Amino acid sequence: MNLDDALQTFIVESRELLESMESALLRIEQTPDDVELINAIFRTAHTIKGSAGLFGLDYIVSFTHVAESVLDRVRNAELKIESALVALLLSTGDHISALVDHAVSGNELHADVAAESQTLIGFLSAYLADDVTPQTATQSAVVTGNKASQISTPAQPEHSYTTEGGGEVETDLWHLSLRFGRDVLKDGMDPLSFIRYLRTLGEINHIVTLLDGVPSASEMDPESCYLGFEISFKSNADKATIEGVFDFVQENSNIRILPPNSKISEYLQLIADLPEEDLRIGEILLRCGTLTQIELDAVLRYQRADGNTPTRPIGEVLVEAQMVQPTVVEAALKKQKQVKDNKTAEANLIRVDADKLDELINLVGELIIAGAGASLIAQRTGISELLEANATISRLVEEVRDSALTLRMVQIGGTFSRFQRVVRDVSKELGKDIRLVISGEETELDKTVVEKIGDPLTHLVRNSMDHGIEPADVRLSRGKPAHGTLKLNAYHDAGSIMIEVSDDGGGLNKDKILAKAIERGLVKADQVLTDNEIYNLIFEAGFSTADAVSNLSGRGVGMDVVRRNIQALRGTVNIHSEHGLGTTMRIRLPLTLAIIDGFLVGVRASSYVIPLDMVVECIELTQQDREAAQENDRNYLNLRGEVLPYLRLRDLFETEGAAPRRENVVVVQYAGHKAGLVVDSLMGEFQTVIKPLGKMFSQVKGIGGFTILGSGEVALIMDVPRLMKQASGVEQDMLTG
Repeated sequence: MNLDDALQTFIVESRELLESMESALLRIEQTPDDVELINAIFRTAHTIKGSAGLFGLDYIVSFTHVAESVLDRVRNAELKIESALVALLLSTGDHISALVDHAVSGNELHADVAAESQTLIGFLSAYLADDVTPQTATQSAVVTGNKASQISTPAQPEHSYTTEGGGEVETDLWHLSLRFGRDVLKDGMDPLSFIRYLRTLGEINHIVTLLDGVPSASEMDPESCYLGFEISFKSNADKATIEGVFDFVQENSNIRILPPNSKISEYLQLIADLPEEDLRIGEILLRCGTLTQIELDAVLRYQRADGNTPTRPIGEVLVEAQMVQPTVVEAALKKQKQVKDNKTAEANLIRVDADKLDELINLVGELIIAGAGASLIAQRTGISELLEANATISRLVEEVRDSALTLRMVQIGGTFSRFQRVVRDVSKELGKDIRLVISGEETELDKTVVEKIGDPLTHLVRNSMDHGIEPADVRLSRGKPAHGTLKLNAYHDAGSIMIEVSDDGGGLNKDKILAKAIERGLVKADQVLTDNEIYNLIFEAGFSTADAVSNLSGRGVGMDVVRRNIQALRGTVNIHSEHGLGTTMRIRLPLTLAIIDGFLVGVRASSYVIPLDMVVECIELTQQDREAAQENDRNYLNLRGEVLPYLRLRDLFETEGAAPRRENVVVVQYAGHKAGLVVDSLMGEFQTVIKPLGKMFSQVKGIGGFTILGSGEVALIMDVPRLMKQASGVEQDMLTG
């Protein structure tokens, strides 16, 4: 792989890991005893440090090493998770992110960044101040090449330390089961010398000499060893070190070493922390130190030797021989399954540059336009074979379009999850207890929309926390819980995506908003406004009801930008508020900004496209409706007992010439409201590639863009929400601006 490509992969993956780390840190504050979360946070720091070392990014390695050491103490239960530590680790994650960003430039580390590193290292080092001997190095070392025992199931001694059921040791001591070979004395070895040497590694708490192998006096050979020993041993050494004591006698002896319960938990932790490599069960147990190489080789020989029976799982053999505890084998099996599942998931994913994806969408758009031209030619020729072939191509192009658009769809959950940190930091700054509830995070929408909706959402969230949710004492006096709740929700609705930001605060103060608007000359004192019209005043530039300016709000900057940014995405925002109960901001956005299914209509020689997902039905505008409109000067009709306001596109765009004898009404629906658009002709469904209007025409109301027809002519794309507002003559409660 090219080194630059590898570095780019490191940067992308590090950012993803840091996002996961931040999410885990925010959750661990609520569940400080969640071992899985603690391990995930530690692995993030460990992975980034190791990967940075491969590229010589020493400033990342040195800083992350200190953070990793603190997390290691947390993992070993030497430090408790507390709010101050979480805050420091969040800052640490932010700084690692800044260091990763700096790696992109490839320049020397700036002095201010280096100073920030030293400052944070100082804070982190405070958590390492206690003189605690780390055990991580010995626990994680991979020991190979040591001697081990042959597989054999010894006679169980009648003794309180006898092991049963796979070797669970119910003490904090190592348990050594020794069966020296019959010829150990003839080989010049003294069994007692090995036991004495054990004392250099720890303390023998209890020893039982087994005499069950001693024959009668007449059959006894004075140069043979018939004794066995069951030993309870206290030591901080690892299994390989203890087993090394018996290096010279292991070949013809049966040595079984069972760890204490405390060590079992360490083995389980080591298995969980192993890198996600495709390993066999024996290799996993070997790496974590539960099994030695010769023990593994002996198990494999045992399996091969017993050729008359089906091969038994190695874990089953190890447990039966009391060499490994069942819980450890289960942990290894779980790790193996986890790695396989993750590998399978990774095999189904591929990283694609966003620019390449955009280029694909553009090409699909050009293909659709070219296909429309071919379809038009086929219709003119009237050749049945050509029409059939063109229909097949059109169907395939539509499938390609749908597949290409699916590639651009991403879940909004990633955007929502970032607000966990925002809510945590802002709530502490405000001195309020605010909890975030997220739902609908699996809702998908266009990648471009997701990227651009982050800033408007941030302002709405901060605004709800600052202005909406009351302080704890005020909430308690109103019979509410002391903590406030902020909700983020997303769902699909009629071809659009709805995003809701709601709080259970005090709601908007209509009187205060109206008074401020009158003071600033936005409305007249005698002007009558609906509730929704009053609420929408907060979107006016420079409007603010805050009594004091803070670093969060009060300057009147923000809400007008929120509306402008949402409208730039062809979306709308509306407000629903109840005094004393809370406020909900609803943002409605299109699913995609690239290609849509449209309904093509005509007004004289001009063509217009209406988004198909907003079209309900088409009806004829009868002569009776025309006459009634002229007589009563009204623009609405009776649609099966329902009043339907309508708008003539001919009048809207000042089209010259007389209207045809037959006109049609396209009934459209948006956000639960209906309206009609009167057109001359209905031309059917049309795959529409959305082209943005230039700056000169971007403020034209009722037009959302344009597309190119198969004939090469331009068709304008209708902005249905604005047209509906114009048709009804009043601002609807779900529309602004």
